[in-house]
Amino acid sequence: MIDHISIGVRNIARARQFYDAALNALGYTCLSEAEDSLGYGLDTVALWINAADRPVPPDAGSGLHLCFTALAREDVNAFHAAALGAGGFDNGKPGLRASYGANYYAAYVIDPDGYRLEAYCGQAA
Repeated sequence: MIDHISIGVRNIARARQFYDAALNALGYTCLSEAEDSLGYGLDTVALWINAADRPVPPDAGSGLHLCFTALAREDVNAFHAAALGAGGFDNGKPGLRASYGANYYAAYVIDPDGYRLEAYCGQAA
């Protein structure tokens, strides 16, 4: 249903450092780079990160978050650790979320601009 999504950030260099670390842990790479934008994905860009003068303000009550697919639970763990190591904030340690399903394994972080991110794997252990 969704081809891609774009988010705005105040500091593109800081975003590059964070998203390179966090998304590389899931197998995604920066496929497009310009002075004011970055594009991440596997074969095609699915996440655009653009420099913005007025990015969406962080709002934990908004319900907005981005969820990235992980192929294995170890990738979820790696995403969480890499995101924290690159300036992100913990918003839910890696683990099963039984209320979402028997094999719903996820971790949650907040990026340096306040976006809430999730890595999810639905594979059985």
